[in-house]
Amino acid sequence: MNHKALLLWIFLQCASALLSSAAGENAVLKGEDSGLDEFSTEGTTLNGEIKYNMRKSLDMEQEGCYLLTGKKDRLEECGFNATAKTIFIIHGWTISGMFENWMFKLVSAVMQRESGANVVVVDWIPMAQQLYPDAVNHTHTVGLDIATMLNWLQDEEQLPLQKVHLIGYSLGAHVAGYAGMYVRGTIGRITGLDPAGPMFEGTEEQWRLSPDDADFVDVLHTYTREALGVSIGIQQPVGDIDIYPNGGDVQPGCGLSDVLAVAGDFMAVMKCEHERAVHLFVDSLMNKDHMSYAYQCTGPDRFKKGICLSCRKNRCNHIGYNARKMRKRRNSKMYLKTRADTPFGGYHYQMKMHVFNRKQSDNADPTFLVKLYGAHNDTANIFVDVYDNTIGLNLTNTFLVFTEQDIGDLLKIRLSWEGNSNTWGSVWKNLKKTLWSWNTTSTSIPVLQVRRIRVKAGETQKKFTFCAQDPSKTEISPGESITFVKCRDGWEVKPRKRLPM
Repeated sequence: MNHKALLLWIFLQCASALLSSAAGENAVLKGEDSGLDEFSTEGTTLNGEIKYNMRKSLDMEQEGCYLLTGKKDRLEECGFNATAKTIFIIHGWTISGMFENWMFKLVSAVMQRESGANVVVVDWIPMAQQLYPDAVNHTHTVGLDIATMLNWLQDEEQLPLQKVHLIGYSLGAHVAGYAGMYVRGTIGRITGLDPAGPMFEGTEEQWRLSPDDADFVDVLHTYTREALGVSIGIQQPVGDIDIYPNGGDVQPGCGLSDVLAVAGDFMAVMKCEHERAVHLFVDSLMNKDHMSYAYQCTGPDRFKKGICLSCRKNRCNHIGYNARKMRKRRNSKMYLKTRADTPFGGYHYQMKMHVFNRKQSDNADPTFLVKLYGAHNDTANIFVDVYDNTIGLNLTNTFLVFTEQDIGDLLKIRLSWEGNSNTWGSVWKNLKKTLWSWNTTSTSIPVLQVRRIRVKAGETQKKFTFCAQDPSKTEISPGESITFVKCRDGWEVKPRKRLPM
């Protein structure tokens, strides 16, 4: 085994803790905290290694019913309805041999949202409970077996494939892709929840989930950070739309301090981010009052600058279960920010402001904060995240501002320039400026001018312009603030008419 392969093997063994929990609080079997039943006492396919457990009740203590290809009596016994939606849920790699807690949550959410649907859990744990490369090799077999089941349902019950939805997590996403490739006809939809990266990244389409595997393939990527040259979740786009919450990188609430305080396990940090795709999908099923939007963008850098908040020409979409089929456009990358916990949806604002240099403040490098005043609520001070770390002077600067709560119609904005000692960031900036100008004698206070702020709300697509409340107060220095109120200066006030989401 060469050095790189050894590092990969070590990484995969460490990652096993994230892809499958140890027995205990994360196990989802019969018992006081089980949630789901064992799903493993009925039916035999491929020597009993693949089972199709059709859930019949929200009471997870009930066993459910097992479908078996070629056994029509099982369809009658399970109450399979070929005219209803059919939703298959497919797990990924495991070393514990148990269903994890996310399975209970996902099955429960699907059944509550689609009470008349056929909800089937695909249990391939004996084949998934292997060394990771062996489990990868089995995904092909499991996908083919699902396709065989669907073909039989088409023959026996005239099952319309357009009403079939496969939901696969991690390795299960690629299993769903194989099923879509081998089935006779075209499956209606496949959802990939952070599809596994190792041994799939960069491969040809026939060896992984791809847009051709269903009429509509939507994918959530939540853990695309590399370690030892590989990423637990696949980085490349593999669907019709590929959504990267928080850039597909660091997920809020999954930081080291956040997770260690609860789990006390470093691997739980990795698990939190990989599994976040499942919880975002569950959130989309359960929280219909505010459905999260994602916005098409060429990359995370432009999105962080606030450039990509348009819904024109299908450039935005709901995420998770509420995602709508779009005109075939392969690999459309979309981005959004989320909260740290459910409900995950928040509110995106694009802000543009022209910063004029006054009094030769070339080295001003301000740290700005904004406070938004709304019809319902006001925000706290929000740090203006300047992606390239520099405010452009005598230039129009564009920023993305994200709020966790619905503040209603935006009424007023307060822009503040942090003083030299407000935060560690300001202290560091001030120290650098002091070192840079060590030999200069200038002690003048930097002065910048901001006359107006233009705002676009991502969720409503409304645009507004805000002008200084006091026309004589447009200049700002460290420790000062300016208040802006709505005004008109040429930007459209009403949103463009667009199709309902």
